[in-house]
Amino acid sequence: MTSRHDGSLQNTRNFSLTLLSYLEQPLAQVRIYRQAIATNSYLHRQNILLQDELSRLRSVRQQNEILRSLLNLREVSTHSLIPVSVVAKELRSLNTFITVDAGTLHGARVGMPVINSDGLVGTVILVNERFSQVLPYNNSLFRVSAQIENSRASGIVSGEPDSGRILLLQFIPETIPVTPGEMVLTSGFSNQFPAGIPIGEVLRVETNTGQNTLQVYIQAFTDLNTLSEAFLVDFEPDSSINSLINQQRSLF
Repeated sequence: MTSRHDGSLQNTRNFSLTLLSYLEQPLAQVRIYRQAIATNSYLHRQNILLQDELSRLRSVRQQNEILRSLLNLREVSTHSLIPVSVVAKELRSLNTFITVDAGTLHGARVGMPVINSDGLVGTVILVNERFSQVLPYNNSLFRVSAQIENSRASGIVSGEPDSGRILLLQFIPETIPVTPGEMVLTSGFSNQFPAGIPIGEVLRVETNTGQNTLQVYIQAFTDLNTLSEAFLVDFEPDSSINSLINQQRSLF
């Protein structure tokens, strides 16, 4: 009798263990699922942190490249340069402007050319003690005397707010050969900008029908949208040239 009773208990115990093992399997899967969710959440957070760090390092590298190019420009420039940072800009309205963090306390003056390591940015039109407002090359009021590097043919460069980096060089005689890819620089003839500042390169050339001149479309080297640092060029127009110009104007 005792042996039969013990056998029954053993069978019951085995059945209970089997039942518990079946019940524990779903619970174990739930634990594994929760652990997987926690691990995935942790990895997702780590991925975000790594992406942020990578973005920061790229930004630092880009900033270092900009600073190196600006330092190189400062070393080779024949004019004194005032380093500035852009603090505000409006590039999409009719009245485009850029504001930089240098004013009369830093030596800024109205009429100063503004450049960066790529080329021409614009000219200073307003100044107070701490800040200056710049008329950028894409403002409809901006004009600069320019020449094509190879032929030395000169004309006037102008821009428009909605034209992006595309500028127009006018008054080039149609007999002058102009090829896409040629560099266009300031000529210095207007006595407002020193000669030799890169403006852009020729994109395409069209004939100005009935005027015997060319319309030369240029892509500016400087990207105003990404502009963050620049230089004010300590350039003063030659007063003797200005005097002659004024005398000539008084004759007519």
